[in-house]
Amino acid sequence: MDTKILGRDSEIQVFDKLLNSSEPKFMAMYGRRRVGKTFLIREYFKQHIQFAFTGSFEESTRNQLSNFFREYISRTNGKKETSKPKDWNTAFAYLADYLYTLKDNKKKTVVFIDELPWLDRPKSGFITALEYLWNQHISQMDHVILIVCGSAASWMQRKLMKSKGGLHNRITDRIKLEPFTLQETEALLKHKKIKLSRYHIIQLYMVMGGIPFYLNELTTGKSAEQLIDELCFRPTGLLSNEYEQLYYSLFKNADKHMRIIEALAAAPNGLNRAMLIQKSKLGDGGILTRAITDLFESGFIVKQLPFNKKKKDTIYKLIDLYSLFYIKFIKANVTTDKNRWQKISNTSSFKSWSGYAYENICILHSQQILNKLGLTGTYTEISSWRHAGDKEFAGTQIDMLINRKDGIVNLCEAKYTEKEFIITKDYSSKLRQRRAIFEHISKTKKSVVTTLISTFPAIKNEYYFEEINSEVVMEDLFVKL
Repeated sequence: MDTKILGRDSEIQVFDKLLNSSEPKFMAMYGRRRVGKTFLIREYFKQHIQFAFTGSFEESTRNQLSNFFREYISRTNGKKETSKPKDWNTAFAYLADYLYTLKDNKKKTVVFIDELPWLDRPKSGFITALEYLWNQHISQMDHVILIVCGSAASWMQRKLMKSKGGLHNRITDRIKLEPFTLQETEALLKHKKIKLSRYHIIQLYMVMGGIPFYLNELTTGKSAEQLIDELCFRPTGLLSNEYEQLYYSLFKNADKHMRIIEALAAAPNGLNRAMLIQKSKLGDGGILTRAITDLFESGFIVKQLPFNKKKKDTIYKLIDLYSLFYIKFIKANVTTDKNRWQKISNTSSFKSWSGYAYENICILHSQQILNKLGLTGTYTEISSWRHAGDKEFAGTQIDMLINRKDGIVNLCEAKYTEKEFIITKDYSSKLRQRRAIFEHISKTKKSVVTTLISTFPAIKNEYYFEEINSEVVMEDLFVKL
């Protein structure tokens, strides 16, 4: 990747504090694979890293120890221990002895252990050895920052952040690294001298989300359409065969996780637990719960609590844009033929899907929407709502609803269009009917208004003023917060 850090302002603030601290620090970073964790740490701390080691996927403990020892020999120039460690306790004893020799350094010493979950093999003793390394040694070293990183987010939560053992409350700083926002994506493209309109940046975002590793594959001098075609539909394209590798490298028994993902991909409005069990054909038990937790912690799915409902009514929704796009379009369309995406993007299937994808982008940029509406200082809850339909009222679905403490509910209507949106008499009537059904069924005492979230500004005709209370447009989603 490029050697210039773009975005990541809040993370850099944490890093600055780590370097300026006079105490030992233990930072854990986690986040979806390909989101840029390793690059960010190595690039920012490159002048301070005195030991760096990365776990290997499905590698034996013996080989992991061999890899560790090679890094140790390299860092110490072979002037210290020369016998390969037999276990992690011995390996970390070597590391501790080396760190003690650096205590007179004028700058902070960083120890970086990457892909930590891959090192925790059965019967390896890795976690207990790490506990001892911190509790007995590094916690006494004011000059050392221990940074650990992992893509298996639920493992990082369970074994580190929520540990009930020797690492309980030992993590001093934690960061969940999120994908780039639209604003950060635009900044990266500008840095790479890729000139695209914001409308076309949103098209790319629909395909790959804000994943830096994917975005870094984009090249100059091509349209969004050409870039999508090359990356997704050519046999050599990075995203044409990324899907299975993505899940199998993150999760044990990844086929179960993928069954959940594919069930949710077929349900744009999301599924509750009972429906998810039925569609995924997975049993109701701990395995399902663990897989859901894995996917949620890693940022692939979101949990939505419907308006005025209880926790048991939680809706699960697939939010990973690449997974959605792969299942819908890439999986069955990889070919050596050129312009496959051009053909697909002109179909009715794409037009209906793009509206769904834009709704997901809006959910991912809910803070930008609240900012535009002037609600950043108001307590709000983002939720959804649905009415299955009965003899009295038609079925109604609201994918994004803003429940405000100040006595107002915004029913959000996302519209993805190629040009200015025109609200017709019939469409205004549909929005008004939706609002009336929501008010009646939910029995809310709050004022209910309609918010339009469109790509381009809507035409301000009489039907617009009849029903639209507030409007958010594509440009507002690119605002830096």
